[in-house]
Amino acid sequence: MRRIFESAVWGWLSVAILAGGARWARADEPTKAAAENAANDDAKPSVASKPLAADPPGMKRLLPDANAWIDPKSHRVVIDGTVCLQTGTLEMFACLTGTKEHESVVAVDVPAHAIHAALIAMGGKPGSPAKFRPTFQAAFGTPIDVTVIWQDEKKQKHTAKGQEWVRNVRTGKAMESDWVFAGSTLFTDEQGKQHYQAEGGDLICVSNFPSAMLDLPVESSQATSDLLFEAFTEHIPPIGTKVRIVLTPQPEKKP
Repeated sequence: MRRIFESAVWGWLSVAILAGGARWARADEPTKAAAENAANDDAKPSVASKPLAADPPGMKRLLPDANAWIDPKSHRVVIDGTVCLQTGTLEMFACLTGTKEHESVVAVDVPAHAIHAALIAMGGKPGSPAKFRPTFQAAFGTPIDVTVIWQDEKKQKHTAKGQEWVRNVRTGKAMESDWVFAGSTLFTDEQGKQHYQAEGGDLICVSNFPSAMLDLPVESSQATSDLLFEAFTEHIPPIGTKVRIVLTPQPEKKP
């Protein structure tokens, strides 16, 4: 299943990049799964009617109608989002627009499988989301550095680690754990169509989900009474602030 999925996202990424005019990478031909994923995205709200940001220097736009880029030189993925929550318990750091904004700090209007494909292109290796049976197994995959960049009302630029916007409710301190490229999963419905599970909103998680694209490599319950993290209100700019999220694959850490 993992090999089929990687073939699908690579094929889809090739189509998306070529459509945007950026012929920077060689990829496999589109597969049936990739075509179906693209078709599923057509049914979602498009950002084409929204203003598109200027391309950052040296970066290639991932999709022609979304604010998302790859940086081949620095091996990173850049996506734009909006602050959607300043106070409250969290299951996500970032979700997809129109999904889980009530429990996420940032909402991103870019298809999850496109971000997944871009991370692979930039050197990330998906591992596996958390498993719960017969015993708990933590998510694993390439560590991904998550950085947020934004401007305040005075147009002053700020940069922070994603962890600084998430507070551990037990310690009162910023989250210490890194995120890993769990990679979510493909689900085949009764009609035989495949769906990328992270499209349900589970983009960058702080609670363990079997559908997470990025997750924590530690046990973090999603039960309401046991949620471990909350928004670090004092560190987060006002709701509605436009933010740029930079995802950078990191070298694997030795045990």
